[in-house]
Amino acid sequence: MKTKILWKAKRSQKNTSNLFRYEKFLFSKYNFKANQKYSNLLKWSINNPKKFWNSIWDFAKVKGVKSQKFEKSNIFFKNKFLKNSKLNFAENLLSKNDDSKAITFISENGTRKVRTWRELNNNVYKLITFLKSIKVKEKDRVVAYLPNIIETVESFIATSAIGSIWSSCSPDFGTNGVIERFSQIGPKVLIICDRYFYNGKEINVIERLPLILNKIKSIKNVIIISYPGKPLLKKNKPKNIKSITWDSIMKVNLEKFEFKKFDFEHELSILYSSGTTGKPKCICHRSGGVLLQHLKEHQLHSEIKENDNVFYFTTCGWMMWNWLISALASKASIVLFEGFPMYKRDDLLIKLADEEKITLFGVSAKYIDTLNKSNVLNKKKYKLKKLRTICSTGSPLSKDSFRFVYKKIKSNVHLASISGGTDIVSCFVLGNIYDPVIAGQIQNKGLGMDVDIFNDAGKSIKNKKGELVCKNAFPTIPLKFWNDKKNIKFKEAYFNKFKNIWHHGDYAEIKNSGGFIIYGRSDTTLNPGGVRLGTSEIYSEVEKFKEIKESLVIGQAWDNDIRIILFVVMNHNYPLNEDLIIRIKSQIRINASPRHTPNKILKVKDIPRTKNGKIAELSVKNIIEGNTVKNKEALANPEILNEFINLNELKY
Repeated sequence: MKTKILWKAKRSQKNTSNLFRYEKFLFSKYNFKANQKYSNLLKWSINNPKKFWNSIWDFAKVKGVKSQKFEKSNIFFKNKFLKNSKLNFAENLLSKNDDSKAITFISENGTRKVRTWRELNNNVYKLITFLKSIKVKEKDRVVAYLPNIIETVESFIATSAIGSIWSSCSPDFGTNGVIERFSQIGPKVLIICDRYFYNGKEINVIERLPLILNKIKSIKNVIIISYPGKPLLKKNKPKNIKSITWDSIMKVNLEKFEFKKFDFEHELSILYSSGTTGKPKCICHRSGGVLLQHLKEHQLHSEIKENDNVFYFTTCGWMMWNWLISALASKASIVLFEGFPMYKRDDLLIKLADEEKITLFGVSAKYIDTLNKSNVLNKKKYKLKKLRTICSTGSPLSKDSFRFVYKKIKSNVHLASISGGTDIVSCFVLGNIYDPVIAGQIQNKGLGMDVDIFNDAGKSIKNKKGELVCKNAFPTIPLKFWNDKKNIKFKEAYFNKFKNIWHHGDYAEIKNSGGFIIYGRSDTTLNPGGVRLGTSEIYSEVEKFKEIKESLVIGQAWDNDIRIILFVVMNHNYPLNEDLIIRIKSQIRINASPRHTPNKILKVKDIPRTKNGKIAELSVKNIIEGNTVKNKEALANPEILNEFINLNELKY
């Protein structure tokens, strides 16, 4: 069966693209010409790592002092790119200083605030002055417990400007979850917002402060921010801790700041693994690697240009927040949304994209599926004249969701499904403007990333499902895990399965076209009859039923084998009757395979998810098998796990 192409760029789009401009740059520098063939560019970038990463620095005009040294090592994670180069991450993000728009903030209730580039620079300088006044030094940790507001961005930039290390959690993390993460890294400063709003509900955050300070003794200073448009909530002054309001800091006299250049390997930020199987890992990233990788992904894969308006629906507890903020380095404007994405209307974010003239619109695959089922969109409703790119991540995007985007959102748009992770704070596979968009497929490997699919024997395979790996080093390999002596946990996480090869933990397939299909996490693959099956193939069929709001599938150990259990949340009070069960099973059997067909389909009230919205399959599997869920704080709704305990339907 011939694969249907949903979209391909016009010749004029290719000729005016950043990717073509980069191609001409390579020709002038290295006499290399790709002839608008992505496969040629990709091959060159993988075969010439030193030249390639050097070229990204030059093409993107990174501010700093570049050394072209590439220290090659036989040990994967010890390769060093642009060794001895010096830069300041913050200086590169503050790429403009004029009265044009840098950041727009919009809350679920319509509160809107704009920060110009000049205001952004000035506020960052004021915060730098304060941090230096309280003796915050290089490599000190500054942590943020904040919603997705402009002040969060300013705090991140100011922290990185002085060489301190940033880490953040969104306020939907409970107190224990925050303590568990921040206590591992010994922060000196905590920045906290007094409250946040979600789906019309106001949640008090400042009342959590005493317990946090009691448990994390390293915190010596607290900065308190009032939620945009709201007066500061009253609070008891913390004992033995210096506290100051954000507004007070912003009243200090402006002092010019000279950016110190730090080593390419200098610590930038600490992100956390989801922590659903144990204590969250503290993943430390290097400033130079993150900057280069994000510039590459933004400019060459996502076609972000100066004065573009870039949006991603995210919280500051998810890696996509870091990805979004880095768009400032490409002189683009960013748009922040805070709250419930379907507050009072299902098409709230699409309306935002239209009104704010968004050029890149980033959301989760789950959001697109939910929007599809809401049936509120048609292409006539919103013009979306400026929208060029839609990005989707967080989970596999189904073929049906691909088609929905082109049918109901916009026909002339580059839909780029992307996949990577917190581990690399970037992508392994993503889009490019040269190749066509095919339903259900991520277009290709990222430039410079030698991604492959291995079978269990470590052999490269095509058109078959296997483990996603990366065979070459890249600049966003984590610098380290915090407090991980001799890199023991680090090596266990990525290099235990295949010798000296990055093993990412995704179950995937590479097609002849070069496109990728992600089938879910390999630790949640199903094995009925000893045959490995990806959960996404089941989800993509279940998504088609209007009666089903969402679903979760696991493998249950049964009778010396594995049987497939499908849990469903019903939509609009539809019943889960025998007729629907038969239809679901039949569709999965026909469109996926008989092996994918669930043995049981059970109705539940809700599905447990991590804080960044990913389905917590492993948590449910552990519950059903009688094992302990080690870190319920990683879940957005841990209480729902109780519904899966001792289910009678799973006892026969």
